[in-house]
Amino acid sequence: MDSPKPARVLLIIATLGQRPTFLTQTIASIKAQAVPVDLVIVGPQDNEDLHQLAAKHEIPILPDPGSLPKAINLGATQLQKHHEFVNWLNDDDLLEPNTLHLVIQVLDQNPNASVAFGHCRYVGTDNQELWVSKAGKLAPFILPWGPDLIPQPGMLIRSRAWKDVGGIDASYSLAFDLDLLLRLKKIGPLVCLPTTVSSFRWHPDSLTVDDRTKNLQESERAKRAALPKVLRPVSPLWDAPIRWAIRRAAQRITTKAKAK
Repeated sequence: MDSPKPARVLLIIATLGQRPTFLTQTIASIKAQAVPVDLVIVGPQDNEDLHQLAAKHEIPILPDPGSLPKAINLGATQLQKHHEFVNWLNDDDLLEPNTLHLVIQVLDQNPNASVAFGHCRYVGTDNQELWVSKAGKLAPFILPWGPDLIPQPGMLIRSRAWKDVGGIDASYSLAFDLDLLLRLKKIGPLVCLPTTVSSFRWHPDSLTVDDRTKNLQESERAKRAALPKVLRPVSPLWDAPIRWAIRRAAQRITTKAKAK
């Protein structure tokens, strides 16, 4: 009998272990994919329930280093030669059924690409759909100056590109995914497939919802750092309208979530 092929994908779940129901759904959505995936959890050592859940699903668990960016970087230390692609999920994100192989195909078809991503559903705490992000091919173009419209949960990063840029900059606490994408964009295209591949759960204790102001400030810092030096002094000219548009979009989704 042939041995199973090594997984080409490493996915990291960073969690405090405080949302076991959501975390169980996240793990199930990954394990239901049509391609093998290696998983690693990063979480508190003293959370017995989390360790039991990890053991039940035979997922290795690493100790929480104290912040989400550091936790993701720690998880990425588990990259092996056979892991061609890497990404992380929060403990309430979901992969859509049988879609991960489609993201892999896009990267296989675009060997110079550093990232592939698809559309993302925004869902409430009961998994009800609130909105679908379909920025598509426009998202990478908008990224350096506008809102980040690339859905992080369903994307895949080429492992060698991750290593080339040094992973996540842990000086960011919220906008580290935007900063990472901007740096990855400089070494290879960010390509999109027109398929919904993930779900992001919108609820009051989501980091980017709970601390919108800090997230916006960090986003502006990341975008300013990615600009040519000659343009950095004038970037505040478009920061304000972009900030307003992002806040407005967040308010509309929150209103819709409450109405559900």
